[in-house]
Amino acid sequence: MKITKFLMASFLLSAVTFVGCSDDDTNTPVVPIDSVVVLEGNLETTTLTKDKKYLIKGQAFVRNGKVLTIQPGTIIKGDKGTKGTLIIDRGGKIEAVGTEAEPIVMTSNLPAGNRDRGDWGGLVILGNAPVNQTNPEIEGITPAAVYGGTDAADDSGALKYVRVEYAGIELTPNNETNSITLGAVGSGTELEYCQVSFGGDDGFEWFGGTVNGKYLISFASWDDSFDVDFGYSGKNQFGVEVRYASFADQSGSNSFETDNGPNDNVTTLLTAGLFSNFTCVGPKATNAQSINANYQHSLDLRRRTALTIANSVFIGYPRGLRMNQQSVYDNYVAGTGKLLNNILVIQPASSSIIPFAVGSGMTVNATDVQTWFNATNTTITGAIEDQFAVLGLNANVAFGSNVATAYPANPSFAVTAGSLATGASFTDAKLNTWFTPTTYRGAFGATDWTDVWANFTPNNSAY
Repeated sequence: MKITKFLMASFLLSAVTFVGCSDDDTNTPVVPIDSVVVLEGNLETTTLTKDKKYLIKGQAFVRNGKVLTIQPGTIIKGDKGTKGTLIIDRGGKIEAVGTEAEPIVMTSNLPAGNRDRGDWGGLVILGNAPVNQTNPEIEGITPAAVYGGTDAADDSGALKYVRVEYAGIELTPNNETNSITLGAVGSGTELEYCQVSFGGDDGFEWFGGTVNGKYLISFASWDDSFDVDFGYSGKNQFGVEVRYASFADQSGSNSFETDNGPNDNVTTLLTAGLFSNFTCVGPKATNAQSINANYQHSLDLRRRTALTIANSVFIGYPRGLRMNQQSVYDNYVAGTGKLLNNILVIQPASSSIIPFAVGSGMTVNATDVQTWFNATNTTITGAIEDQFAVLGLNANVAFGSNVATAYPANPSFAVTAGSLATGASFTDAKLNTWFTPTTYRGAFGATDWTDVWANFTPNNSAY
């Protein structure tokens, strides 16, 4: 992909000033000559085009009834100093439809070589789909960003061929945004071919809602790659995660972290989303590799969750699967949530790897969880560096000991042989006709769908 380079000093030429906004005010972006379109406050219905430069300053809202259209090839930057964040409110829409050749990029406003996780706030989309909390809010957004409703088919627009890079800034103390936050987003919304990179919190986080997604990339996120909460019940297929070994969140970084709510209370709506064909490559590329001590689990299942994950592979985390409350184990034994046809790679017992774990006070123990898991999934024990070939994965998909700017620009995720090439199954009723049946497990067969549009070295790009 060819991206035109421009001088970062041009940002200093922008002199767009907006009067303070109430909830009823709107701001129409104004384009000074030879300058940058500043997006801030309440945005009027507008279209962003690739021939202009855009900068999100502070919290920019697309309110109820408004539509933000972003054309292919458009680059939008988030301002670090004002914690630029783009928020699509309930009833608002974002129509961001790029192409393979011209993806839409939302990134840091710092120059190449100087970008880092948490440079700006990221993308927040809020909808009217069901959620199992009462009037939940996205923390750190002012005025309060409330989400949720009763319309499971709610339509917040479309994200296709979109990259979100270096997001996740701390809006208020201990409240970081995710790269892409989905709060009660409905199934009328399209989510395909989206990549998040070097986020300062989670990669993708679903707070309730019913939105479905395909072809998702979480690359070098700080906290969890895929975080699922508050009664989410949508479906997702074909996702890939790659973790950077040197940084992780002090709260504990996982591949999948899923909760039903902030506590273990009974709710009428369970977190019971479905995920199939995910390739999750953790921070360890070899047994001996040193990684950040805050890395935890491939799968951390908590607080009454009942997520279904199928036909996926997990490699390179220091711990495998944890069920953190008795209610979680009970949900899976009852079949409310399922783990099916997955492959979990763990290191030999003599190493520091903890393959299976349970929370305190549970009736069952880790051996019970391991026995239950192995009835419908596969556990592979051995040195991590040997298992890429066994699986059929190219070793270059692991970050390994590379520095943040030295990951391969075009890693090959395609799988044509090995244990991932077969073994998928879609016979379970949960994996209904929405899913595309494959013979392969993980996110890839012989075709690498990250080619062309994805960017694995974003700090080298002169946007």
